[in-house]
Amino acid sequence: MDLYKNYLLRKPYCLLDYPFGKSVMVFKVKGKIFATLGQDRVTGITNLNLKCEPDEAVLLRDIYQAITPGYHMNKLHWNTIAMDQTIAQGEIERMIDNSFQLVVLTLPKKLLKTMEL
Repeated sequence: MDLYKNYLLRKPYCLLDYPFGKSVMVFKVKGKIFATLGQDRVTGITNLNLKCEPDEAVLLRDIYQAITPGYHMNKLHWNTIAMDQTIAQGEIERMIDNSFQLVVLTLPKKLLKTMEL
């Protein structure tokens, strides 16, 4: 879990928050969530929620058994990834980068001008 926590924290303007309690880490950029990271209480498997374009979200769910519609999130725009080591680290990092970019693109232009990305 630390590997991905550290990767998420390296994103520009990333803030770690715990609005749902200490068991779920919420990663935000300028106040907007781009990822959550927590451990399933039953299985003990770490889960990562990431934002995704709707068509890609469905495609990834078809390719990877470990990817399902976003748990407690908008299932059209979010995926949950069970970190069961069936998906390559590079692919997970790509999905994190994509989630971050999608959220940054929704930020107001005025705010974007103040950010160095």
